[in-house]
Amino acid sequence: MIQDWLGKLTDVFKKTKDSNIGKLFTLVDEEINQLKSALTKTEEWRDLYKAEGTTLNLMGESLNQPRGQTSDEIYRVLIRGKSALNLADGTMNKIIEVLSLTLDCDPTEIEIKTLKETGDNEPAALMITKAPLEALNRVGMSPHQFAQLAQKTAAGGVRIALVNFQGTFRFAVNPKELEEGSDGFLSDGIDGGTLGGVYTPQKEDALPI
Repeated sequence: MIQDWLGKLTDVFKKTKDSNIGKLFTLVDEEINQLKSALTKTEEWRDLYKAEGTTLNLMGESLNQPRGQTSDEIYRVLIRGKSALNLADGTMNKIIEVLSLTLDCDPTEIEIKTLKETGDNEPAALMITKAPLEALNRVGMSPHQFAQLAQKTAAGGVRIALVNFQGTFRFAVNPKELEEGSDGFLSDGIDGGTLGGVYTPQKEDALPI
């Protein structure tokens, strides 16, 4: 850019970077590049997935979603959840849709049943039989926090009684061979199945939702 500016000068001026006018153009060029960088970052931070710190706080405040003590990653989830809650109507399909939008995962990663379907007599209770472990690990969300989110999307008077954090790990399909790859033991230190667990919601520190 500096060379272009110098080229547009009349022959009265010395057209080199080490000339006085060249040094001035160098300073102006540095300022312009810093301004471009700031504008680019501002534009990026308008994107919820890239916003951080105070910028993220402003996004949350616009939706009346307080941050509390949450990390940027979890706060992004809460902000998405606040927007997605407008879709909630209390049905199981909508609960799945809202949770998948909130956690940015595929709806097939979440499954819900009524407790009556499992043989329990409690009428207004749901069980999440499959939870999106990978999505939770990605943002650092605890099982308890996920249970809170799920409860927030349920209709009034409906209880999320149980959450099953189902992993993908299995020993083997063929009893004579150990399973490797995405569902079994590590083959290269990168892949491998995930372990799961069952979580029953109890009283813990609540998310600001």
